[in-house]
Amino acid sequence: MIIGIDGNEANVENKVGVSIYVLELIHYFYTKTDSNTQYVIYLRDKPHHDFPLPNNHFQYHIVKGNFLWSQLFLPINLYLKKEIDIFFSPAHYAPRFCPVPTVVTIHDLSYFYYPNDFLRKDLYQLKNWTKYSVEKASKIIAVSKNTKKDLIKYYHVPENKIEIIYNGFNSKLKVKSKKLKIELKNKKYILYVGTIQPRKNLHTLITAFHLLLKEKPEYSLIIAGKKGWLYGKLFDHVRALNLEDKIIFTGYISDEEKEMLYQHASFFVLPSLYEGFGIPLLEAMNYDCPVIASFTSSLPEIGGDACLYFDPKKPEELNEKMKEIIGNTTLREELVQKGKKRVQLFSWVKCGRETLDTIKKLYER
Repeated sequence: MIIGIDGNEANVENKVGVSIYVLELIHYFYTKTDSNTQYVIYLRDKPHHDFPLPNNHFQYHIVKGNFLWSQLFLPINLYLKKEIDIFFSPAHYAPRFCPVPTVVTIHDLSYFYYPNDFLRKDLYQLKNWTKYSVEKASKIIAVSKNTKKDLIKYYHVPENKIEIIYNGFNSKLKVKSKKLKIELKNKKYILYVGTIQPRKNLHTLITAFHLLLKEKPEYSLIIAGKKGWLYGKLFDHVRALNLEDKIIFTGYISDEEKEMLYQHASFFVLPSLYEGFGIPLLEAMNYDCPVIASFTSSLPEIGGDACLYFDPKKPEELNEKMKEIIGNTTLREELVQKGKKRVQLFSWVKCGRETLDTIKKLYER
């Protein structure tokens, strides 16, 4: 069996979210190569330095082309070369008119809930290309029960066509020292990690933080992550509340810097309106950082009883949860201990094994 994989989502410098998912699966598949299970990774450009080195059973195939790559350039190549038996699309978009059976991973359908958070051309592409992918796919992987529910609701996908396979997580040793862009010594701060975009609901977090400062003025808020889109109003909100000196925007940070931020934070808040999975929950738990999260979409499913939850549309409720976690050391320790257990339920090895099993079962049918 030769498995073709679209690896483009991982072939970027700064990896977040789906990019990490794709790279982790590629590395897992690399460990499972043999004469009976071979791989061809399709890319627009040469593989990034953190991709595995090719060997006799694991090859990269560069297919040039930019616009409509998965809908035009890749399908033409698949028809002309005819070198694979099955194709895996790990990020929503399967090749148009693919000549072999396909498996596709769907991460979330947030664009149905919050269409105004997307550019018009991106929204059209997400809705229609994903629709084609799930209709033509022989098997669909959903990263959570919540995503499976949305696939059935919006695309009317038969339930037995969907396999739920949770994302993994790498539990790493804590770094002992690292220079950061900001000074953390003796600083009390609340942490958010993720892309800055409307769906992440940072407006509510900032409003709640503003309320908290009336009683806890010693705290700061660190927002760590790159700018996504439609973020201008958020910075306007910070200025309107005169919080420029209390909120730190770090921009994109390395994994090592992120680890340090988790380790020294008083607690972590994920205020998102919608998440397909929510890896930052597990990251925070891994570094003994208590978590407050929105009670919405997949977050209760992933966080379980190891988080405090709040209504993402009520900053006053988030403020109360913040005060509760600050003032109750017993609660903090309970959340930390529950978080340690929760993290152990997720691994990239488990995710990779279940994904490969799904692909193999389809091939063997």
